[in-house]
Amino acid sequence: YPPVFKDIAFWLPEDFVENDFFELARGVAGDLVELIECIDEFSNKKTGKTSKCYRITYRSMDRSLTNEEVDAMQDNLRDLSADLKLEVR
Repeated sequence: YPPVFKDIAFWLPEDFVENDFFELARGVAGDLVELIECIDEFSNKKTGKTSKCYRITYRSMDRSLTNEEVDAMQDNLRDLSADLKLEVR
């Protein structure tokens, strides 16, 4: 079945632990998360902040996922990322 790709970018807090974000994503979407990879990193020299963009690959092994259900998971992930002090861009 085909994958669905969604990107999420956020400003990182100083104590960011990448694995915490991975666990959060898997907590939201479970086994539908096939892969999470960092596709971009940016440091703003003026503010001293760093941003990362992750591409999340969603895929079901037994059916095609709809955009609506993946968008709902992605929205939930954006909302919950505040728990990790991530500032979604």
